[in-house]
Amino acid sequence: MIPVRGFEGQRIAVLGLGRSGLTAARALAAGGAEVLGWDDGPAGRAAAEAEGLAPHDLTRADWSTIAALVVSPGIPHLYPAPHPVIAAAMAAGVPVDNDVGLFFRSLATSDWDDFDTAPRVVAVTGSNGKSTTSALIHHVLTRAGRASQLAGNIGRGALDIDPPGDGGVVVLELSSYQTDLARALTPDIAVFTNLSPDHLDRHGGMGGYFAAKRRLFAEGGPDRAVIGVDEAEGRYLANQLAEGPADDRVIRISTGRLSGPGWLVQARKGFLTEWRKGRQVASIDLRPIAGLPGAHNHQNACAAFAATRALGLGPREIEAGFASFAGLPHRSQIVGERNGVRFVNDSKATNVDAAAKALAAFAKIRWICGGLEKDGGLDGLGEGRANVVKAYVIGREAAAFALKLGDMPSEVCTTMETAVARAAAEAEPGETVLLAPAAASFDQYDNFEQRGDDFTARVRALLAGG
Repeated sequence: MIPVRGFEGQRIAVLGLGRSGLTAARALAAGGAEVLGWDDGPAGRAAAEAEGLAPHDLTRADWSTIAALVVSPGIPHLYPAPHPVIAAAMAAGVPVDNDVGLFFRSLATSDWDDFDTAPRVVAVTGSNGKSTTSALIHHVLTRAGRASQLAGNIGRGALDIDPPGDGGVVVLELSSYQTDLARALTPDIAVFTNLSPDHLDRHGGMGGYFAAKRRLFAEGGPDRAVIGVDEAEGRYLANQLAEGPADDRVIRISTGRLSGPGWLVQARKGFLTEWRKGRQVASIDLRPIAGLPGAHNHQNACAAFAATRALGLGPREIEAGFASFAGLPHRSQIVGERNGVRFVNDSKATNVDAAAKALAAFAKIRWICGGLEKDGGLDGLGEGRANVVKAYVIGREAAAFALKLGDMPSEVCTTMETAVARAAAEAEPGETVLLAPAAASFDQYDNFEQRGDDFTARVRALLAGG
């Protein structure tokens, strides 16, 4: 655990007692603060009580006695409207922060003075691919014998990790909810994968969404910035950070063609190449790496390659790490194969852009899609539509979702059970049954993981039955 410093003897309120909230409460208490925790749900309050944290109703708080409010990432603080507790704290002038801000203000200690190499933090944000990129960076570092911990929006809470030792690296996946509110953001290396419409209601539109991501770079001033430049926002961000074309503090990454004197990492036709001062200095063939299928994962590989190169690893060390990376559950996860038909779980494809990238990664797809549709509709599926043999639509509004697929052959299945059975029955050798919903899961499941687990369980039962 990282004890939170700077609040000794002060009363600190914590709103939201899920994973990050409870971790923040523990870390605050470990640092000597008096914690006042509250959750709107009885389950959250019960979990806190089980840990010895008596709930304190913050809707009736005397804010004149409270030094700060720490908020869990799922609770809105601005759009579509601030939570009443947050609004009251702000009206009283009480600083509002989150666990990520507490992490950055508390990580460095006097112990670091005795280290040969100070610990470093790599923070990864973006719309799609940040979990895979973060996990891949962590895997490559571990495989190369470097002490590394993975936390943030993936795995453990940021404050829940062990204090890093001499030369240790902390890899943080950060969502826009986390970067938007954190009062301290000071990574050594910051990574921006890409940007596509998501969480727009929470950020008041695309401008607010991008602004939340941009804070990691504008507020933090990282030593190195790895920027995906396949969208206009990434090109803008790279331009703002670099002092000139040859400024190698900015590493531009792309799945297209890049040129110039700067530090560039690109992946084209399955080959990753690194360029410095206009010359190619390294190359990796990504095509045989089963854990990184498709152009979207090749972009993730570019980001991880650039970050680990910035940490001092050699190309061959990184390539070895890539080769042994098994991928993450629910992200282009190969569940199994039968009679020449692959079954792939990409339940994390919760928006249209992510689904489009998944569709582009495989040929001849039996596509399981549908759920709670997000802003922007289905217009962004792009060229991947041509790879779909037929769509099998799930969700409470499956019929309406199917209509928006236009002339694409489709079948309204509603349930995962029906969709898996129908797709498997009709699939032919050489085809892929792909779950890439292009929608949120909350109409039928608690989260995308539960949806992916349902798909995986039904496919494995099918495969076990022959």
